[in-house]
Order: sequence, then C-alpha cells, then structure tokens
Amino acid sequence: MSRTLIKPATTAVLKTEATLFAREPASLFWIVAFPLVLACVMGVVPGFRDPDPDLGGMRVLDLYVPISVLLSMIMAAIMSMPPVVFGYRESGVLRRLRTTPVRPLVLLGAQVAMHAGAVAASTVLLLAVSRLLFDTPLPAAPGWYVLTYVLALLASFGLGAIVTAVAPNARIGMAIGMLVFFPSMFTAGVWFPVQGMGGMLQQIVELTPLGAASQALYQSMAGQVPEPQHLAVMLVWITITYGVASRTFRWE
Repeated sequence: MSRTLIKPATTAVLKTEATLFAREPASLFWIVAFPLVLACVMGVVPGFRDPDPDLGGMRVLDLYVPISVLLSMIMAAIMSMPPVVFGYRESGVLRRLRTTPVRPLVLLGAQVAMHAGAVAASTVLLLAVSRLLFDTPLPAAPGWYVLTYVLALLASFGLGAIVTAVAPNARIGMAIGMLVFFPSMFTAGVWFPVQGMGGMLQQIVELTPLGAASQALYQSMAGQVPEPQHLAVMLVWITITYGVASRTFRWE
C-alpha cells in the first residue's frame, strides 16, 4: 500500500517543484544567463583575447569559461537553493511531509535536481556560445572535465548544504549565505583568476573547494590531467560539508 502511494506522490512532488522553479526568472537569470554575460563581457575586452605566454598560449578569456561555470554553481548552490529550503522549513512544509508517504528528502532531492539541471544547461550554453563567438576551446580532456565538473558541483552544493543546515531561520541563513558567497567567488577566480595569483595566496586558495575546482577545470580544458591534489581537496570538502550538514540539518 505504501509503495503504491509513494511513487505517484513522489512524481507529483517532482513535477510541482519543477513548475515552481521554472516560475523563478530571477534564479534562472543568475544561474543560467549571468555567467554567460560575464564571459561575453570578458570577450569584448581586447587584451583578454590575446594569447598570453604565461598561460601557455591561452587567453585570459579562456580562463573565464571555467570560472563562469563555477559561478553558475555558486549561484545555484549558495544563493538560490537555500532560501527555498528556508521557506519550506519555516512554513512547516518539511514537518508536514514527515507524516506523509513522501519523505522530506524527496523534496530536497527535487530542489537539488532542479538547480543542478539549471547549472548543466548554463554550462552547455556557455561552452557553445563562447566557442561560437570567441573561439574558446572546448574541453580537450572531456573525461577528466566531466569528473572534475561533477566533483565541483558536489562541492558547491556541499557549501550550500552547510548554509541550509546551520541557519536557524531565513534571515540568518541569508546572512550566512552572503558570508560564504563572496569568498567563494574570490576563490573561484571571478575577480582574479586563480592561475594568475601565484605565491602563497594561490597555495591557500587551492586548498578551498572552488579554488581546487578552478585549477582542475582549467587543466582539463587545456587537455591536461588535473593534479591529484586538486581532486583530493574537492573530495575532502565534499566529505566534510555533507557530513556536517547531515548531522546539523533542521527539519523544522
């Protein structure tokens, strides 16, 4: 009986969440369109279209393609998804779901799936448009790129999970989210590419999940095998963030 109820109820939740997400033009803009706008802005800067010997012949513009991909992940995981969960928690939706055949994790999983799907759409659009307009390279090591991409996506949502779990209410949650968001943008290289930092600053940034992801995505774009330490850093952060989030998450 319960299994008979669970399947259609779960399907209904997924459809409802997809419909609601599609009605959020602001979230879709920041996740899908804004990273593309950033890459296009960089593409019209003349100096950023010139090959740089310090970058192995690549251009600054080429660096901003993986950076823009990471920006889409940050927008989805830290700025877009947590407020939705805060709203469900404060309105009692998660608490009420615990008494139904559909567990709250189904709703949370639907949110992750919707936001991750938007990030994937943003990535495809970004790679295609940047290639057509500015002749940016496609990933020269696609297998390593996909692996790095998945790890980066998991690491980003791990940070979002921490924000969602530890915040007692939406107001404090948004403040925590902003505190995580801006350092994440810096370590991803949005303001200054990680590859150009050098010295101790670069070594420190590479120990963060998005700093390691920026380096690994850049290396796989260039056809290189990502350095093992970058992949290891992301794995460690994934383990820590999801472990902490699972222990501290509040259903109500």
